[in-house]
Amino acid sequence: MEIFNEISPLRAFLKQARMSGKTLGFVPTMGALHDGHLSLLKVAKLENDITICSIYVNPAQFNNPSDLSKYPRTIVRDSDMLKKVECDILFNPIDEEIYPDSPQIKFDFGQLDKVMEGHFRPGHFSGVALVVAKLFNIVEPNNVYFGQKDWQQFTIIKRMVQELKFNLELKSIPTTREADGLALSSRNLRLNPTQRGQAHILYEALSFAKEQLWKERHDFPSVYQSVQEMFRDIPGVRLEYFELVDSINLKSISNVDEANHPILCIAAYFGEVRLIDNMFLQ
Repeated sequence: MEIFNEISPLRAFLKQARMSGKTLGFVPTMGALHDGHLSLLKVAKLENDITICSIYVNPAQFNNPSDLSKYPRTIVRDSDMLKKVECDILFNPIDEEIYPDSPQIKFDFGQLDKVMEGHFRPGHFSGVALVVAKLFNIVEPNNVYFGQKDWQQFTIIKRMVQELKFNLELKSIPTTREADGLALSSRNLRLNPTQRGQAHILYEALSFAKEQLWKERHDFPSVYQSVQEMFRDIPGVRLEYFELVDSINLKSISNVDEANHPILCIAAYFGEVRLIDNMFLQ
């Protein structure tokens, strides 16, 4: 595996690969890798000649300085994991490479970045879009792979790709889960044993709501009340939002017939650790 910490040598290496007719598959990450990330890399390896993984904890997308400082950084372990799945290139830049100056550009995605994550983390998706646009320009991949768990992020990046005419294809890969249903996330490393035991409530809530909405045909307000009750008596756990939305435009809907592809989205705090998840209804 080739490791690059600077942009110029990476660009030169990838330019030669493209001139040789090689296709590039790219998996952007913030490190603390897990089997979910590896599932993206495995698909990328099947579909491309060269697989690139970036590891960069992007300060521009953090609203809470404490969250940024506590974000797990496990670069040695991550490098070993990438080698085991035969990733070809690791791009692991320092802040000065990505942000040589304080960034001035802001993104506004209208409705898409004002709801759910965007409502509770204002400016978050502007920071995400900025670093992803930089990475796309640096790597110039043919195909880019994201996990379904961050569906709102995927929807926003898809809009950015369309509007800025990036010449690449975005692919969303199904969420990888633990045996109890908890979606794999780098933030899971911050859960203590009690919180880890509680965290499966996210998957239970989504599964319950899907059953009620899709099979029993209940409307969302009544299901929402039931999900609130599920969280109410769990000590140290706080439901932040629970939404049924159209997966294309992220607009809230009250029943499954209002959208062709409805999706349930949820966020909750387990102590100081904030986790998100989602589930398509079809």
